[in-house]
Amino acid sequence: MMTTADVDSISQTSAPLAVARPKSAIALLQGASALARRIDRVVLGLVLLMLVLAIFDAQQARRTLGYVASELLQLGPWFALSVLFAAAAKATGGDAIVARAFAGREGRMIPLAAIVGGLTPFCSCGVIPLVAGLFGAGVPLAPVMAFWIASPLMDPTQFFVIAGSLGVGFAITKTAAAIGMGLLGGYGTMLLTRTGLLSTGDALRIKVERKSCCKSAKQRAGAKPVWRFWQEGERAQVFLTASATTAWFLIRWLALAFVIESLMTAWLPPEAIARWLGAGPLAIPLAVLIGVPVYINGLAAVPFVAGLIQLGMSPPAALAFMLATTATGFAAMTAVWALVRPKVFALYLAFAVLGALLAGYAYELVLAVI
Repeated sequence: MMTTADVDSISQTSAPLAVARPKSAIALLQGASALARRIDRVVLGLVLLMLVLAIFDAQQARRTLGYVASELLQLGPWFALSVLFAAAAKATGGDAIVARAFAGREGRMIPLAAIVGGLTPFCSCGVIPLVAGLFGAGVPLAPVMAFWIASPLMDPTQFFVIAGSLGVGFAITKTAAAIGMGLLGGYGTMLLTRTGLLSTGDALRIKVERKSCCKSAKQRAGAKPVWRFWQEGERAQVFLTASATTAWFLIRWLALAFVIESLMTAWLPPEAIARWLGAGPLAIPLAVLIGVPVYINGLAAVPFVAGLIQLGMSPPAALAFMLATTATGFAAMTAVWALVRPKVFALYLAFAVLGALLAGYAYELVLAVI
């Protein structure tokens, strides 16, 4: 039998619980919010996509998983090369070589900046501080524009992945296109500034300083790379860390891209792709028009475009699409908008679109001649 003391005891203990309940709910929501911020969005998107697919089409989900595993295994050697190359470049301190490219006269700096942007990987602290460092070191707008346009379009990691998926010829072509677009942007900007149509004095939104999370060009120019990085414990650790980071970045993005490619191949009508994006006068402009508003990560675009080519998209249109969607990607455009005024931002966008169109038509001409 329950006594009066028991009732009092229950009432005393239940009152604090009633008060604590809202606090517990708030703490639970805060914990869920913190967990959501820590969860990798690419992994989360991949898991949710496969979960929805498994619910509505279990057979297609199994085919997609098999396709992803097969493609990742096929890209294994190229994948390993890209990871090792990127990690070694970081461990040796190759930024010193990169920095030297930005010293000299403006006309000579532009091709060097385009080549540097199109061929080399950069530190992970982002494009904005790197470009701010170049401005702070006194680098003119024209070579910065050349570097800015070329840098997101190609790097050694993308080269190896493209070579393994679309062929070495396509990888070389995209590399040449990236450098060519950098040259177009650099010399075009130099021409506008020298004719007085563009003033570089008020081109920047913010006042940049001679420091950033990446060292400035002048600071890095004096540094020398250490090629035998494995002989130094700190550099060896940088190599291992960079290898793990690059491998994780590639795996998750490529896995998500292969899932999308598998679904695209299964569901998109091949006749529509062949009609609109195959051989024809409107294929390249339409590919650029689609690529500008739709951003796909440079690596994720590789299997996506491979699937489109299998469905009938012409390689020149595929190249134009890849260049347009990468050059006008959210990260690149954010970096441009954060540092320069609307006139220079519009100039960057115009060079990116024009460069993608010219690259597509040039590739089409080369294929026709060959």
